[in-house]
Amino acid sequence: MLRVAVVGSGPSGVYTAQSLVQLDPAVSVDVLDRLPCPYGLVRYGVAPDHEKIKSLQNNLRTVLEHERVRFLGGVQVGPGGLPAARLRELYHAVVYCVGAATDRHLGIPGEDLPGSWSATRFVSWYSAHPDAADDGFVRDARSAVVIGVGNVAVDVTRMLARGPAELSPTDMPQAALGALSASRVSEVHMVGRRGPSQARFTTKELRELGGLPDTEITVDQAELALDPACADTAALPAVQRRNVEVLRGWAQRPPEDVPHRIRLRFFLRPVELLADGGRVGAVRFERTEPDGRGGVAGTGRYEDIEAQLVLRSVGYRGVPLEGLPFDAAGGTVPHLAGRVLRAGVVAPGEYVAGWIKRGPTGVIGTNRPCAKETVMSLLEDASVLERKELPGDPVAALRAEGIEPVQWAGWQAIERAEAALGASLGRGVVKLADWESLLAAARATGEQQAS
Repeated sequence: MLRVAVVGSGPSGVYTAQSLVQLDPAVSVDVLDRLPCPYGLVRYGVAPDHEKIKSLQNNLRTVLEHERVRFLGGVQVGPGGLPAARLRELYHAVVYCVGAATDRHLGIPGEDLPGSWSATRFVSWYSAHPDAADDGFVRDARSAVVIGVGNVAVDVTRMLARGPAELSPTDMPQAALGALSASRVSEVHMVGRRGPSQARFTTKELRELGGLPDTEITVDQAELALDPACADTAALPAVQRRNVEVLRGWAQRPPEDVPHRIRLRFFLRPVELLADGGRVGAVRFERTEPDGRGGVAGTGRYEDIEAQLVLRSVGYRGVPLEGLPFDAAGGTVPHLAGRVLRAGVVAPGEYVAGWIKRGPTGVIGTNRPCAKETVMSLLEDASVLERKELPGDPVAALRAEGIEPVQWAGWQAIERAEAALGASLGRGVVKLADWESLLAAARATGEQQAS
């Protein structure tokens, strides 16, 4: 039987496992993850109030409960854990589905001031990622600037504007709920350097902002008029056309007397974060204008927007993996239809799928065809890969290396502990937010003594 390791249990990893067991009845798959919990960004990146998207976990669960698929959480591959070379010895093939683990920087003065964070770090905190810490994101903040106009920017903007009544029914960890409930942020500016017709958010996400209670959405008519595509939207793709229509409707609304305001701004490029009392106090933007070639050019005119909290949401980036080649320019692993390339030559038994393969593009569903392409390549190579002699069960080898994997029963114990925590707080399920609590819950079952 072909034995395959999939590194990463987010959508790309689970879809890879699904394609493998569907397309070949003689393959077994171990899905490894550094975290004791599966589902990757579906658990730790989807906003807590997006229950429909989070319900995708049920589909991923079905795959991980397949009789020829095994979840092995708490397994670090690379420095500080299982060496990649040792992993390759334990399996006929290894598929890396590790996503894009870091965020892009603005590269401007003041970016590292206290109060300036990546949106990724903020999302990890309110999503209970065990590596995240409460950095006092909203403490003493009255005004926030979100730099970026994609769906993640919309998510963090919405989280800043929501009140405790809307956040309490979610699975947000209790500490984050308490901090956001006590937040004094009353104004959030979401800012893009290009025009509204070039914004990357989806219309569904955008419209959700307009449904927030006690919140006014403002759009500057002059910034809409500056975008030539807004004058005649017929030539725009459907999503962008609908976005412009929504923004145009908000721009025409009369002012409201409400406690929260979200201001959508365009044609503003951040050039510096300004300090006030040793922390960020404002963002300086340069006004841009269309350059006639699909981009923007600076105008030499500047505007400062007050903010005690700045969240940059300008994209993700892949990081090098121990033992694998890496294209620093693209933040990806070089590959041919998912086969890892070393100096332009296919490396037998090594594959990639997901963002580390194609870059941080697409939506969750984009991972399906991406994973299938990689799996087709792997299965084409199967007759050669199966010739490799393997040692016994990889779990025994992991234990010999001092690694005690969290298996499926351990994950189910974490789920029960999160349900019990929620019940004790008078809420629904509430996520455990630290390594100690997660591992204690997983190992309380005694499951780890069974192979």
